Amino acid sequence: MIRKILVQSWVWMVVLGLSACGESESQVAALERPDAMSEHERLNAYLAEVYEENLARRPFTASYLGRKDRQGEWDSQSEAFQNEERAIINERLAELDGFDRDALPPSGQLSLDLYQISLERAQMMDEFRHHRYAVHQFRGAHTSIPSSLINIHGIQSVADAEAYIDRLNNVRTVMDEMIEQLSIREDKGLQLVDWMYPKIKASATNVITGRPFDASDEESPVWSDFQNKVRALELAESEEARLINDARDALLGSFKPAYLDFIATVNQSSAKASTDDGVWRFPEGDEYYQRLLEWFTTTDLTADEVHELGLQNVARIHGEMRAIQAQVGFEGSLQEFFVFVRENQELRYPNTDEGRAAYLEAARDAIARMEERLPQYFGILPKAEMVVKRVEPFREQNAGKAFYQSPPPDGSRPGIYYANLYDMSAMPKTDLEALAFHEGLPGHHLQRAITAELEGVPDVQRYLSFTAFSEGWGLYTEQLAYEMGFYEDPYSRFGQLAMELWRAARLVVDTGIHHKRWTREEAIDYLVSNTPNAEYDCIKAIERYIAMPGQATAYMIGKLKILELRERARDALGDDFDIRVFHDIVLGSGPVPLSKLADNIEAMIESEKG
Repeated sequence: MIRKILVQSWVWMVVLGLSACGESESQVAALERPDAMSEHERLNAYLAEVYEENLARRPFTASYLGRKDRQGEWDSQSEAFQNEERAIINERLAELDGFDRDALPPSGQLSLDLYQISLERAQMMDEFRHHRYAVHQFRGAHTSIPSSLINIHGIQSVADAEAYIDRLNNVRTVMDEMIEQLSIREDKGLQLVDWMYPKIKASATNVITGRPFDASDEESPVWSDFQNKVRALELAESEEARLINDARDALLGSFKPAYLDFIATVNQSSAKASTDDGVWRFPEGDEYYQRLLEWFTTTDLTADEVHELGLQNVARIHGEMRAIQAQVGFEGSLQEFFVFVRENQELRYPNTDEGRAAYLEAARDAIARMEERLPQYFGILPKAEMVVKRVEPFREQNAGKAFYQSPPPDGSRPGIYYANLYDMSAMPKTDLEALAFHEGLPGHHLQRAITAELEGVPDVQRYLSFTAFSEGWGLYTEQLAYEMGFYEDPYSRFGQLAMELWRAARLVVDTGIHHKRWTREEAIDYLVSNTPNAEYDCIKAIERYIAMPGQATAYMIGKLKILELRERARDALGDDFDIRVFHDIVLGSGPVPLSKLADNIEAMIESEKG
């Protein structure tokens, strides 16, 4: 505990620009100047006001963060709302010019810079607002609505239950907004790819399948969730019956018709769908993709540079995998070894409920073992708990392989690592540890829970989005686990390399699809030939990269930058380098662009030298 307190104090001295060995006279003077403190207080008050204004405009985001204001409403996606957002961005950028950056301490300068960067990034991408898919087979209102109700909207009172019912009724508004967005894109020739539409329709249909929507034996997920939560309140029989009847009326009178209208729109739009997969097909598609790369990687790398970086790292990891191949005594080519790993059923759990339960138990065990070793590598650890769950059946067929849901700042819900166990052949034992470490500890849960719990950081700063930082951290922790002594089985180590190879190959196929005009089939063939992943896994991945262009490039680029900065600090500090301090500095400011992360590590180096 003493060590943790010392490291936390050290981290904040670095973040504030103070020396770990003592404050310089100029730094003390800067902090003591009334005008400097006044400007910092004014900035913090402004950012606090901005944060509250943002939440007031986004009632469901407020619910996600543990607030209960307007909890019967959803966040708007309407064109009018987005136009208002653009005006607000422009107004706030002008307001930031009114702050004297030189009068702020380093922590205030960082907060000011990060918020300005976030606004400029949003402004940059809003110019291509309609190029972004309003919905696709992985994400959209059709699946986020039930998932959010089930996992986010808790019911601890009658008021909470009534708000849940209000949200069921207000699904009509959400779906009307989605229909509006699809219509705008259709008019501009910015439709989805043809094969996406049946998948979206299937997922939406799953949500309104089961009682009370039809006479089947199974209950629909939302209906079952509401009843279970209300019955747990142990209300008077008449009150419970009133709430359940009102929810049924909302599901049948508002919820289902809204979904049917959405499905009808999807059917209609599919008639004009494109057969080309990359965003190069859009007007100004090349410029749009370059902006996506800039957004996700927080660098100025070109598509060609990202593609080449991917090819280089694929070759490097293939070399490391050949060493594992030799270790286990497999004779043949690396591609033949891939086929062996891909088809070896001993490296997979059975595709049964028992197999899925065994997978979840093994993932929980891996995270528990990791948790015991964390204090050797981290000074600051999260308070929030984390659970491992299976992706719900209603969305698992079209959901990603694994993902994480953050806890709110008040700790009222745990962080959740979701594993998609729809097809157990796509979730081999070889990858289990690395996947659990990436999504759980010391990956996303540690990073995001620490961000939520940081003290002295403006709330608006906690929730900025810099994918290269967040996903780069997740990938970095997969390798860190190897350095910590995990992956003792060579096949588990092979799995960790396979996960890294997957992210390197993403650089190749993402740029291949959206810049070099590869087809979906060409990209799938590249993954099947160059990775050990099951064909089903490769198909799902390529469909994800088509739906979310550029996003997948952030992982490897972010990880490589974190490793580069770690080795820079190790070389500069020698025996004084402390891995715990390095990690705490990386996570100590919340999400940041890679350039700001480099600044933070340089500050750490200078402080430690001093």
